[in-house]
Amino acid sequence: MTKEISVREALELPGAKIIDVRSESEFAEATIPGAVNLPLLNDSQRAEVGKLYKEKGAGEARELGLRLVSPRLSEMVRQFSELSREGPLVVFCWRGGMRSKSVCSLLESMDLPVYRLVGGYKAYRRYVNEYLARPLRHKVVVIHGLTGVGKTEVLHELRRRSLPAVDLEGLANNRGSVFGQIGMHPQPSQKMFDGLLVKELAYWEAAGFIIVECESRRIGRIILPETLTESMKNGIKILAYCPLNVRMERIKRIYSSKNEFGLVDNKEELKNAIKALERRIGKQRTAEFCRMVDMGKLNEVVEHLLVNYYDPLYRYPSQPSAEYDLSVDTGDISTAAEKIRSFLKQKFPAAF
Repeated sequence: MTKEISVREALELPGAKIIDVRSESEFAEATIPGAVNLPLLNDSQRAEVGKLYKEKGAGEARELGLRLVSPRLSEMVRQFSELSREGPLVVFCWRGGMRSKSVCSLLESMDLPVYRLVGGYKAYRRYVNEYLARPLRHKVVVIHGLTGVGKTEVLHELRRRSLPAVDLEGLANNRGSVFGQIGMHPQPSQKMFDGLLVKELAYWEAAGFIIVECESRRIGRIILPETLTESMKNGIKILAYCPLNVRMERIKRIYSSKNEFGLVDNKEELKNAIKALERRIGKQRTAEFCRMVDMGKLNEVVEHLLVNYYDPLYRYPSQPSAEYDLSVDTGDISTAAEKIRSFLKQKFPAAF
């Protein structure tokens, strides 16, 4: 008889290999973070079985499903067998129904130990929604600062030092501005982002705090949960600052890519982002900046946008400020991270 497992038990099962047997499009939209997709039926087969189910009923639909799957049974068993060497198998489909039951029955007949996730992906979504609806269990440390001061780099350096730093922009695949998608992969669905965020929050619960970069409620098309944004407003405030020339070099490194000849090769992306600012900076300035990008004159473009657009927009101090719990010069990321670490060690000694 199939061993059943709840969402929480599955997520806490050491070494578990979580297998999503839904179709490739269902998996692409959202899945349990870390899951492997081994679809029982592909998209076209699933549509075919679904149509027959509506027209002729469950019996004939099951028979068709069996005929479609039969040629692949040997390969499926081989794939599951290989994954089982890495850890216990946990199989799920949309609602813990026929697809996951069928796969579990097959694996059990081949003496492969397997768990079936009760309620399937739908139960996992309920777990995620409930987690995000309740008050955050973490104190939130928020890094503020002007564009280009290296907030994301500081987060990554803190994480390398085993601190609970959560890169929200990284999870959302967007840097949160009109330039935010340049050089990034497509954004995940809202459901997938929520799952990735809950995985991070659950992992760092024992630390008692998390470190994030200051964000608005929206990152690209992703919406942050209200519980997180409220905690960020009431969190510990760290100000990051550094000289303008350092910020400019960071911006150019992050947003422009160069070919083998050292020439900027993502000019069209940069110009499209600049054009999105036309209402703010004016048609003439937009055209001028696009010409500068074509000529490779990024310094002038970056400096003007920082000084005349982004800095007045965010209005963060460019030097230490008593309005923040800590101010740190991010000219050198490693030194800045160590200063923040020492500060947090005093605030949260039990986590160190």
